[in-house]
Amino acid sequence: MGSVSAPAPLTPAVFAILLSLAEGDKHGYAIMKEARTPQGGGVAMGPGTLYGTLDRLIRDGLVEESGLSDDERRRYYRLKAQGRTALAAELARLDAAVASARSQGLLPHRSRS
Repeated sequence: MGSVSAPAPLTPAVFAILLSLAEGDKHGYAIMKEARTPQGGGVAMGPGTLYGTLDRLIRDGLVEESGLSDDERRRYYRLKAQGRTALAAELARLDAAVASARSQGLLPHRSRS
């Protein structure tokens, strides 16, 4: 019987894009701007990284073009179900890593207020 392996960790660019799209449809520049913020992952990426990663995410079935447009030059993107699943798996992996670090005394425990 084969073992089931956990999904590979997402790259910072993929994580930031999926996290940004979890809030709803966005165009590329909005994704890039949000990714730079601490809440968006703090990932600075240029257009080549952004659009190359978006193309791969579309090919992998995690993201799709939404068809929305407020300007003919902008393409909007949205998460597909498989993208939400990948994001949830990565968030669970990161949560487990933080919990492990806290239990080892590497991070302070959060106070519940």
